[in-house]
Amino acid sequence: MTRLILCLGLLCAGAARAQTIPSALAVPAGNKLILHAYAKGVQVYVCTQDPKDTTHYVWTFTEPQATLYADRDYKTDIGKHYLGATGQPTWESTDGSKVSAVKVQQVPDAASIPWLLLKAASTGGSGALSATTYVQRLRTTGGEPAEADARHKGEKIRVPYTAEYLFYGPQ
Repeated sequence: MTRLILCLGLLCAGAARAQTIPSALAVPAGNKLILHAYAKGVQVYVCTQDPKDTTHYVWTFTEPQATLYADRDYKTDIGKHYLGATGQPTWESTDGSKVSAVKVQQVPDAASIPWLLLKAASTGGSGALSATTYVQRLRTTGGEPAEADARHKGEKIRVPYTAEYLFYGPQ
């Protein structure tokens, strides 16, 4: 009986962690999961005047800087996430393969940066990420800056975040 309760508890904990992926972020048919990575890093912003209302200031996103891990305990480093030379978000594996992608869809998260679906724009190298077609950014925490004002004009901030990145390739 104790084993059954323990097993059910573990199943429930796993289900709670799974969280449903919104349909707007569904990867098209014909793709399969090829890598699940856990990211820990920062989202970098600079304070600028709001182009829509120059009496206000906003934090403008400039780049991500994160390490990719194989495990949710952030122990096994498998790559990095950064802004590539083309200005696109890029993920690079320690095996030298990489993918740059463009945003297809986003779903807001009330407490952190949005969840995303991205489509591969280019890949390089041979290895874990070389066949990537789509990337999902899910289960985000943090990464959103506080309110900006004129006192912060030109200032750069680094806001800690975590996320899970799921990489898909052709079936």
